Amino acid sequence: MSKVISFQIPKSERTFIQYQEDRGKHFYSKLHQHPEAQITLIVEGRGQILVGDYVGRFEPGDVFLLGENIPHVFRSDSEYFLETSKLRIAGNTLFFDFGALGKALEEVEEMHELAKISELANGCFQLKGQMQEKVTALMSDFGRLAGLERLSKSIYLLSLLDFNSEELVPLNQIPVRRSMNERDGKRMDQVMRFILENSGRQISLEEVAEQAYMSKEAFCRFFKLRTRKTFTQYIQQLRITEAKKLLLETDLSIAQISYQVGFQTLSHFNKTFKSLTDMTPKDWRKLE
Repeated sequence: MSKVISFQIPKSERTFIQYQEDRGKHFYSKLHQHPEAQITLIVEGRGQILVGDYVGRFEPGDVFLLGENIPHVFRSDSEYFLETSKLRIAGNTLFFDFGALGKALEEVEEMHELAKISELANGCFQLKGQMQEKVTALMSDFGRLAGLERLSKSIYLLSLLDFNSEELVPLNQIPVRRSMNERDGKRMDQVMRFILENSGRQISLEEVAEQAYMSKEAFCRFFKLRTRKTFTQYIQQLRITEAKKLLLETDLSIAQISYQVGFQTLSHFNKTFKSLTDMTPKDWRKLE
C-alpha cells in the first residue's frame, strides 16, 4: 500500500524501536502515515491534531498513542509559521515496528501480550492520569538509553497501556479507517491544509472541492468516506475546537471569538458549541 505522504522513520536497519526528538519552529505539517505505531509526548508547542476522523488540540504534557498506518498530522498553530515568530516546538516520539518481530509475535508466548497491544492500538488514544505521568517520566529520559536497557524500558512502557482503563481515552470512532493510497492521501493533505489555513473565514464547498480536483458531489462522498463527517460538520468541529482554546486563553468576548473562528452569527455559534460540547461558551470559559 502506498503511503499518504512519503515519510520514513530514519534508521539504518529494521528495528522494533526507534526514538525521535523533534525540535524546531513547528511540527511536521503534512498529513502522513507509516507502518509503525507511535507514542508521542508533546514537550513544547500547541496546535491541532487530526487523526482519522478525530479533530482536537494538543498542548505541552499531552501524550498520544497512534496505531499503525493511520493518517495523521500534528499541525502547529498558525503563529508558529510566522517568520518573525520566536515560538518553538518540542516532541519526543517512540516508534514501534511490530512487523519487525515477525513470527515471534505468534510463536513466542512472552510476545503474545505485545501482539495484543498491536491489535488493540487501532486508532488514536490520549493517555491521562497516572498512565500519562509514568509514560512521560520514561520518555523524558529515553534519549540516554541504548541496547537492552532501551528494549526493556520500551516493553515496560508498552505494558503500562491498559486498554480497559479510563486513563487510555480512545479518540476515534471504531473501526478506524487505516491507510490511504498515494493519490487519495495527496488529495486529503491538500484539502486539510486548505481547510486549516482558511477555517476562520467562510469556505464554500466549491472552493474545497477544487482543491481535490473533484466535482462537489464526488468530493462530498470522498470526504465523508475518509472522515465520517460531512464537510460542514468537519469545519464546525475545527472552529469549535479553536473557539475552546480562545475561550480559555484570551480575554476576547464570546461574540469576538465567534466571528474570529468563522461563524457569521453569534446565535449559530452558541447553538453549535452547545451541540458539540454539551456546554455553553460561557460555561466552558469558567473551566479556566
